[in-house]
Amino acid sequence: MKTTKQIRATLLLLLTAVIWGLAFVAQEVGAEYLGTFSFNGIRFLLGAASLTPVIMLFEREPMDGAKWKRLLGGSAVAGTVLFLASALQQYGVQLGTPAGKAGFITGLYTVIVPLLSLILFHRKTHALVWSGAVLAVAGLLMLNLDEKFNLVIGPGECCLLAGSVMWAVHILVIDKFVTSVSPLKFSMGQFIVCGVESMACAVLWENTTVSAVQSAIVPLFYGGLMSVGVAYTCQALGQKDSDPTVAAIVFSMESVFSVIGGVLILHAHMAWQAYAGCGLILAGIIIAQLNPGGESAESEAKREKTDGILRACSAALHARLACIFSTIFCQNPR
Repeated sequence: MKTTKQIRATLLLLLTAVIWGLAFVAQEVGAEYLGTFSFNGIRFLLGAASLTPVIMLFEREPMDGAKWKRLLGGSAVAGTVLFLASALQQYGVQLGTPAGKAGFITGLYTVIVPLLSLILFHRKTHALVWSGAVLAVAGLLMLNLDEKFNLVIGPGECCLLAGSVMWAVHILVIDKFVTSVSPLKFSMGQFIVCGVESMACAVLWENTTVSAVQSAIVPLFYGGLMSVGVAYTCQALGQKDSDPTVAAIVFSMESVFSVIGGVLILHAHMAWQAYAGCGLILAGIIIAQLNPGGESAESEAKREKTDGILRACSAALHARLACIFSTIFCQNPR
């Protein structure tokens, strides 16, 4: 049973990585029409709306005051962190960073997770983590070399790097709350918080038109229903049965899928040293996760609370949506 749960969790996390990797392409296309906050606000509210029928079907159980308090508090914290991370990421893409490059810089959060665990929670960090961090930094430097081997780090890269720190924080926040609340309601709550905060910023600082929204409708639907509604829920469901560090290594494949999506859909290419840098970052990410450690009996008991029927039904629904919208997006990339 434990092996089956772990396999199912890994498949959910891998699906998350695929969707997120291709989402960099959607974000690059969407940035041509909408500002950072408008794009994120619409897509996260779409993601929240996509969970409504699933929650109505599978989560009708009433919650007491204590559960509501945990849910609202966790959603507020996770949603605000998600707002900061997604804003930094989208703005970095909007500043002109290619999808593949953006994916690998963002992927550095998988190295940052165990480092933050050491700093914030004093969890022992294996020597492999430090080795992986060194490789990842070396890869980041190569990724930002131009054809003449000059180091070029612009505002877009800096935003993405700051965003990768916030994504690492987001993983730790989810790991903190998801075992004590409903993962679907938790996902919906954090999407609403993130969407409302993003739209508030859009009203203050951006001029969004109906025609711009119509032009970005395909990347918005992919970013909302797939990258948000499907992927973040798969993350929450998968992390219930997976150590956060193990989740991080699976998420590292997001970077690979971002490059594949950029090449196949946007016909984007990078210099050879940039691809070499991607390889070093991926190697560093994988090495850093080779010693995830075991779970305590208490942690395992918490993870037993997962509702298997709910996970199976929601994952099946999300898989069907993934096939539909990824097909639409690939046929209409612009």
